[in-house]
Amino acid sequence: MQIIRKNFGLKLLAVALAVVGWAYFRFATNPIVAAAHFNQQLSLPIAAVNLPTGYVAHYTEREAVVTVETKPGEPAVRPDEIKAVLDLSNKGAGVYNVPVQLVAPDVAVASLSPASVTLSIEKIEERQFPIALHYLGGGASVVVGDQQLRPGAVTVQGPSSAMAQVTAVRIDVSLPNAPARVDEMLRPAAVNAAGSEVDGLQISPDLVRVQTQFVAARTGGKP
Repeated sequence: MQIIRKNFGLKLLAVALAVVGWAYFRFATNPIVAAAHFNQQLSLPIAAVNLPTGYVAHYTEREAVVTVETKPGEPAVRPDEIKAVLDLSNKGAGVYNVPVQLVAPDVAVASLSPASVTLSIEKIEERQFPIALHYLGGGASVVVGDQQLRPGAVTVQGPSSAMAQVTAVRIDVSLPNAPARVDEMLRPAAVNAAGSEVDGLQISPDLVRVQTQFVAARTGGKP
């Protein structure tokens, strides 16, 4: 016991150093451990690039999930360092399956989902339409005596599939309950044959000046 107690602190230190040394040579020099990788998962927005002028792309999958491998001690990859893109160079109207490409630093990609995206490309069309006034509400006590539109027509722009649905451009005007002169800026809407507004279109100008004179309606044959 005296032998064990003598220089006990130094002996304990020596044992600790021996354990640390053994662990270093056992694990640090092990090629499997040294080459260990850690997975990092990132969610990235999918962006369409190089789309020819005058076309628009439609796709529903807007996010890609990528798993990258990093080694111990390396800094984590930031989401803003990687971009997920769809290269639409030299593509006209049609349906395509386009691979998702990663624009990234030198990282090892373990997985990517989705690997490709199915999308459609349409040509953007532009047409002019005269404006029609559509009167709503009010009673039978007033009628339209005079009306002016400035401008009288607008330009409608959008994908060909949406433009094909447009039958008219109209402005809804509320009828007052009594004679009045109304001067207001109103928003035109592109509508289909059923009178419903068609989405996904741009109208220029987006506001039209409508000047309307509402007069008393004649009743009972009296002037």
